Amino acid sequence: MSGALARLLFYPTLGYNVVMEKVSSRRWFDRVDETVILGALPFRSMTKQLVETENVRGVITMNEEYETKYFCNSAEEWHAAGVEQLRLSTVDLTGVPSLENLHSGVEFVLQHREQGTSVYVHCKAGRSRSATLAAAYLIRLHSWTPEEACQKLAAVRPHILVRSAQLEMLRKYHEEVCGQSS
Repeated sequence: MSGALARLLFYPTLGYNVVMEKVSSRRWFDRVDETVILGALPFRSMTKQLVETENVRGVITMNEEYETKYFCNSAEEWHAAGVEQLRLSTVDLTGVPSLENLHSGVEFVLQHREQGTSVYVHCKAGRSRSATLAAAYLIRLHSWTPEEACQKLAAVRPHILVRSAQLEMLRKYHEEVCGQSS
């Protein structure tokens, strides 16, 4: 049922995000560090800016296929722009990235970090699914607790919303990569 509800609410909530970016202090994306940019859907019109100005050579898409079908680059379009895309589909609103996807995403980011390029990590709004992956990256990079990683993200992007189930997954991830419970 949650997948059907997410589909039903996708366009109204996307519209809400666009309006909030226009009428509030919310930005469409924020740089977390020299490697990771955490953001909302990267519309096709943003490709040049992301590649040329932000040095994006990797994109992690936490969305399901239907969410990116009309407004965003396909994997082929990203490739033509010199950008590698990794899709880690997670249901909107209620979804929690799997441990396997957190590990895959963090490895992808670390490969780009070694190359000195940036990765745009996104979901629809850049608040929950993508913030969970960005927090996992910070946990791996700095051996931070999930709470410390989320505090760092909130300092950069105040409207993130890492829900309790996502935080619990980050605790499992932390235990795996840092060898201790948080």
